[in-house]
Amino acid sequence: MKTDLLPTPKDLTLDQSNQHFSTDERRGEYIEAILWPNGPVCPHCKNADAKRIWKIQANPNKKIRCGLHRCAECNKEFTVTVGTIFEDSHIPLRKWLMAWHLVCSSQKGISSLQLQRILGLGSYRTALFMTHRIRHAIQDPVFNEKLSGPVEVDEGYVSGKPRPGDKRNELSGLAM
Repeated sequence: MKTDLLPTPKDLTLDQSNQHFSTDERRGEYIEAILWPNGPVCPHCKNADAKRIWKIQANPNKKIRCGLHRCAECNKEFTVTVGTIFEDSHIPLRKWLMAWHLVCSSQKGISSLQLQRILGLGSYRTALFMTHRIRHAIQDPVFNEKLSGPVEVDEGYVSGKPRPGDKRNELSGLAM
């Protein structure tokens, strides 16, 4: 397992991300390093024995995609995308990673229509499918950790009814 792919810098731009993950193999290896830090695990039978799982070499002539594994326990093939938001999707992994970056780094969020335009997706439904899956994945408890370092808020609105006897209420009355 290659570990030089991890960790990625927090301030990685979209262009730098595309250069860092320039091939499908590097993208797959990156996701494998995140999901399977101790080696591949069969999503069908949960076999984690490295001797009973082998990697099948990619061959475009025989239509064998890169990152394909076979489990000797259940005799089923799988990739790193099985059991993730990328499963059952014909969208290339590079577009998924770019969409993930855009959804997470956009200051005010990004609409599905804008995502469709930026990534050159075939339809609005595809972009909507991607944004729904990414936003669903972000709700995972893994992402609930507190922010660290300086946290900036550009605009904020805090409302509430003024309490009687609060000295700040008298100052707000003068401003009107």
